[in-house]
Amino acid sequence: MPGAAGAAVRNWQGPTAGARLGILHRATSVAIVGASDNPARASYFVATYLLSSAPYEVYFVNPRADTIMGQKSYASLADLPVVPDIVDVFRRHEDLPGVAREAVEVGAKTLWLQLGSLNEEAAAIAEAAGLDVVMDRCLKIEHARFHGGLHLAGFDTGVISSKRQVVARG
Repeated sequence: MPGAAGAAVRNWQGPTAGARLGILHRATSVAIVGASDNPARASYFVATYLLSSAPYEVYFVNPRADTIMGQKSYASLADLPVVPDIVDVFRRHEDLPGVAREAVEVGAKTLWLQLGSLNEEAAAIAEAAGLDVVMDRCLKIEHARFHGGLHLAGFDTGVISSKRQVVARG
């Protein structure tokens, strides 16, 4: 439904920071739908982070890949050997309601749509089935933010301080 400036009106309200932290703490597995073996893709960057810096079992879902990062890739969520706690989605806007339905069918607990992904229909499908829904947020950024691995540039500096670091120039 268009708003005053012609933009779509956003009705969905996402979980609070505390609720997102709870989702991350309860989860033990993440399925990345639309995972890619291309280092230039956001899904690759997120997968690299999750595999190296998060406690989750990570599963890749991409029907066009046999393996991603040396791990088996599955054609669909239904093909996974586990029910994923979080379904992290890197797909086109028009594919999101179908992914939401698939997440519901396999019994996932959370549908997580990455930065730039907002789909009210997908959110309604997932929430009607009792799933938590997070949209327009990066799983890597949220995990790092809550676990001390996020710096202004988005990287872990290895320095724990409440004061801004002064860099000597010379």
